[in-house]
Amino acid sequence: MTVSLDLTAEGARDALRRTMQAEKPSLIGLTRAELGTALVEAGIVPERQARMRVQQLWHWMYVRGVSDFAHMFNISKDLRAELDKHFTVARPEIVEEQISADGTRKWLFRFPPRGAGRPVEIETVYIPEEGRGTLCISSQVGCTLTCSFCHTGTQKLVRNLTAEEILAQLLTARDRLGDFPDRDTPDGAIVPAEGRKISNIVMMGMGEPLYNFEAVKKALLIASDGDGLSLSKRRITLSTSGVVPEIFRTGEEIGVMLAISLHATNDDLRDLLVPINKKFPLKDLIAACKAYPGLSNAKRITFEYVMLKDVNDSLEDAKALVKLLKGIPAKINLIPFNPWPGTNYQCSDWETIEKFADYINNAGYASPIRTPRGRDILAACGQLKSESERMRKVDRLALEAMMIAGHGEA
Repeated sequence: MTVSLDLTAEGARDALRRTMQAEKPSLIGLTRAELGTALVEAGIVPERQARMRVQQLWHWMYVRGVSDFAHMFNISKDLRAELDKHFTVARPEIVEEQISADGTRKWLFRFPPRGAGRPVEIETVYIPEEGRGTLCISSQVGCTLTCSFCHTGTQKLVRNLTAEEILAQLLTARDRLGDFPDRDTPDGAIVPAEGRKISNIVMMGMGEPLYNFEAVKKALLIASDGDGLSLSKRRITLSTSGVVPEIFRTGEEIGVMLAISLHATNDDLRDLLVPINKKFPLKDLIAACKAYPGLSNAKRITFEYVMLKDVNDSLEDAKALVKLLKGIPAKINLIPFNPWPGTNYQCSDWETIEKFADYINNAGYASPIRTPRGRDILAACGQLKSESERMRKVDRLALEAMMIAGHGEA
């Protein structure tokens, strides 16, 4: 049974507080150097104390997950008051939280306009699996890429998200899942990194991460910082549709795992499915993948391939895919197409997907078929879209009921 929670009523009492906080800069998303500079320039911390205060704040924000200066108990009351006067560490507004029948969760977040002319909304999805929990994070409000099979691509780009807003998705999700230590955990206690509800993050939500490189880089380096959120870079995957000039920089400057939204094995079809291919064709994309820093059998590139009936799912397509990726340590994720309102595509038949996977597996590539998750709340791959662009609720509920009936065994 799908559960949908409208959290705006619950959060109404915080509306005035949020409005006031929106005028104050957030400390979330700043590097250590930027954080120290902000404290000194605000006149609340002398330069000789900056490093110590930065360490304290870093711990409270990213190890303990505190979103209120009042709960930073090893900082004096006067300093906490000064911090609260100048800055904020508060979470964004959660407009809605939906919980799928399979345990998938989707949050609709609302952020300040920041040049967009109005508040903006983005979606973030949590997918629990055996032995791991993956958070799918957005990097932009909308998208510029207009991939023809993707629902998110039908929403025009509104603006890039800031490093703060990218990290806020992770911090808020950990709040909602109870994934931070209890507030009463003694200071200095060893907090285990294993057994977290969120063990992996993927930059596969709304937007093209490499068209927002600097903010994404800053957010992921903070997420992987060993003295803070402490996520292993091997458990962080950045997915790109093929922004070739930024691929090498991703490996060199961020060092996370790479995924390529591929979906076709020739330029003519990929031009149609993933129009960025007209700018960065397959030969350039494959060359960039082969040059990815650290590429090895232990650090493979994941190639995402959505299965579209009678479009890219033939045995000839499978053979061409193996030929295209020859020499690249790779995993090929086959994604059953997830329907959305107005699409002209259909998902490949299950028998066709299995034959496709068998061929690729026999060629020596791991080729898992991604289990569709969260379809009943439009949280599956390619289905994310902002609230302001959604259908009327009555139409959406009717569609979700149809999806449950049609894909209950998926």
